[in-house]
Amino acid sequence: MKIALMVAEKPSLAQNLANILSNGKCNTNKGSNSACAVHEWNGTFKGEPVRFKMTSVCGHVMSLDFSGKYNNWDKVDPIELFSCPTEKKEAMPRLRIPAFLAQEARGCDYLILWLDCDKEGENICFEVMACVQQSMKGDILSPLVTFRARFSAITEKDIKAAMMNLIRPNENESRSVDARQELDLRIGCAFTRFQTKYFQGRYGDLDASLISYGPCQTPTLGFCVQRHDEIQTFKPETYWVLRVTASTSEGRELPLEWKRVRSFEKDIANMFLAGIKEIKEATVVSIQAKEKVKPRPTALNTVELMRVASAGLGMGPHHAMQIAERLYTQGYISYPRTETTSYSENFDLIGTLRQQQNSAKWGSDVRALISHGINKPKKGHDAGDHPPITPMKPASESELDGDMWRIYDYITRHFIATLSRDCRYLSTTITFQIGSETFYYTGNTLVDAGYTEIMHWQAFGKDEFVPPLHVDDILRAHDHRLVECQTSPPDYLTESEVITLMEKHGIGTDASIPVHINNICQRNYVNVGSGRRLVPTSLGVVLVHGYQKIDPELVLPTMRTAVEEQLNLIAIGQADFHAVLAHTAEIFRRKFQYFVRSIEAMDQLFEVSFSSLKTSGKALSRCGKCRRYMRYIQAKPARLHCSHCDDTYSLPQNGNVRIYRELKCPLDDFELLSWSSGSKGKSYPLCPYCYNHPPFRDMKKGFGCNSCTHPTCPYGVNSTGVSGCVECDGVLVLDPSAPKWKLACNRCDVIINIFEDASRVAVCETACSACGAQLVSVEYRAERTRLPAALTEMTACLYCEPNFSALVEKHRAVSSRGGGVRGRGGRARGKQRSKQPKDKMAQLAAYFV
Repeated sequence: MKIALMVAEKPSLAQNLANILSNGKCNTNKGSNSACAVHEWNGTFKGEPVRFKMTSVCGHVMSLDFSGKYNNWDKVDPIELFSCPTEKKEAMPRLRIPAFLAQEARGCDYLILWLDCDKEGENICFEVMACVQQSMKGDILSPLVTFRARFSAITEKDIKAAMMNLIRPNENESRSVDARQELDLRIGCAFTRFQTKYFQGRYGDLDASLISYGPCQTPTLGFCVQRHDEIQTFKPETYWVLRVTASTSEGRELPLEWKRVRSFEKDIANMFLAGIKEIKEATVVSIQAKEKVKPRPTALNTVELMRVASAGLGMGPHHAMQIAERLYTQGYISYPRTETTSYSENFDLIGTLRQQQNSAKWGSDVRALISHGINKPKKGHDAGDHPPITPMKPASESELDGDMWRIYDYITRHFIATLSRDCRYLSTTITFQIGSETFYYTGNTLVDAGYTEIMHWQAFGKDEFVPPLHVDDILRAHDHRLVECQTSPPDYLTESEVITLMEKHGIGTDASIPVHINNICQRNYVNVGSGRRLVPTSLGVVLVHGYQKIDPELVLPTMRTAVEEQLNLIAIGQADFHAVLAHTAEIFRRKFQYFVRSIEAMDQLFEVSFSSLKTSGKALSRCGKCRRYMRYIQAKPARLHCSHCDDTYSLPQNGNVRIYRELKCPLDDFELLSWSSGSKGKSYPLCPYCYNHPPFRDMKKGFGCNSCTHPTCPYGVNSTGVSGCVECDGVLVLDPSAPKWKLACNRCDVIINIFEDASRVAVCETACSACGAQLVSVEYRAERTRLPAALTEMTACLYCEPNFSALVEKHRAVSSRGGGVRGRGGRARGKQRSKQPKDKMAQLAAYFV
């Protein structure tokens, strides 16, 4: 029997697809990588019996990165990034997706791809094909081997229809994504590396771990700063408005609006007031009643969903799209990434609507709509990608909690509203003459609520009072006055308004728009204020002003719009991938060179807004070179700066840093520091110099003493390591945060709490003969001992000694030993000890040790 391998984009999606295609009769086994399951069943394909295997990836299988040495910020000139080689690397190495796919594809005859039906999904199709090409029986590029399913909703009807109408993967769309990834990587990394190193080496209070540039991200920030500048430069003007009140015979007061609206000259306004002040009659000169329409919405697309989520539901667009994707994978809504706002002629509107007729929330409205007949939806924009976002099955508030229900509620109400009547109301305008001046009064009354019955937040409100008057009727005029007002500045842009501007200028796609907005928030370029308004920070403002001073095109949306047009031409096969890539990279390379030469223009703006490193932070520890105190700068990124040597040393982020017992590193004489992520996290000592300049070949930059392989240092892994971590290749090291004793892995987040209330814990020189782990010595005070027979001290193996196992609180990292607990490395592997330190200072110290 032939075998067909099917691949979906997420594990949950694979499960839903398998249940539909197998009619609920599939067998499920855990995949070899533990993240993706494999669902199997027998069926027919191409008129012959086939064994189907459905599995998934977890988003992109591969990610683009620079090869080898080009990832070193210190040794590579950023200009090289525009032409250096790139390579595809595993997006999530821990999941081992390529190896998993290759294993599952072994011996398979067909490959059927169920990735999301957008350009990114098309790109993942070709990543999957690359992973399985060596394992499949046939040629992966053959139209008889590889197939692509196109679908927009996780319903039985849509999925089985997609299975009957399989197509070929679209290589052009995939190549356009490759081009976008490569351009964004080269341009973003070159500018980001240069300006991050330049400005963090000069200023201490930037409060940003990365000063990033992005071809989409920066124009998005530009919109926010442009509005900020408009607010800052706004000069309010005073104007005057003439107000009069008219009273009907029943005593109802009508506030009248002045036809001239306002006057910016007080003397002229007083002249108009003087001309009518003594006139106590207002004569009706015309009455106009006109029926107006508040149109029902067009069908829902991604951009409108993000706008409403931000403006109406108070959710960030990034969060809203995550919720929408979960609703989609669970089958509640159609595919949430679409630019289309028009239903196709064959879309089953009545069938979709009927699913909602038993809802407790809107069932009565739906039944009434069906009985009276639906209205044909308004003709929107057909982008040719996916149908508009639509509810696919009914749900109740008890099924979906919190934000999931709020998004589903809005999508469903929006869909019902597109089939409802327009809202109609009567607008009556009565014009009055008072002396030489004309005034008017407008009142609106509801005729038909229409769609606002279901989208109640857009409801008309109370009917306004419209008096039953006729032409030439005379009302009493009183309360003649001038009101002084001032023009007001515009408000900061809301997320909703920024999304509108991004869509208008072609910045990003419906998938990436929320990512770009989220980035400028996380980079500390803008803060989200009340009403989800994006308020630029000092850093965001200075950056944009700096770009405008050097090269305004770097921050204008026009550059990205032009690039997006070229990428779209690749997607439809009308532009050459290599030509677009080379041309665009060359333009930005030249812009980068000019930017570097002109950086002082931006630096002048930074000088005004931020403090230099010499004046930032507080004295903390001594430099090993000059023995003067270095300043600890807590603002992101945390670092130490020696003003005498003019050296800056990176530190671990997102934790607390303090002096570690006033001890010194035996290699370079720098005072040791202790970094801690909190009482429930891990901590470790580190030498600022070794942390930035690793002294041994097997030690990487950014590692503390818990990874240092110095043969005799009492703080290194050879003195404090207990055993190998069973969840990674790291070593479980004794954490120095007494009295809460614990072992913490020096690679991953595994933590094991040990020996509560002990007064002293130490790692011994001797290793356990049974498992190879180092023996541990523990001491208790007599009144607090937890050892058997009231012993106050004991030395034994943490894993093999039964009396110790009861004193280990968390067993997660030691519960499954496999082939026994590995030794900690430095002592167990003699080869490591023969490696010589590469740093001259370290070599000298190692020689004397």
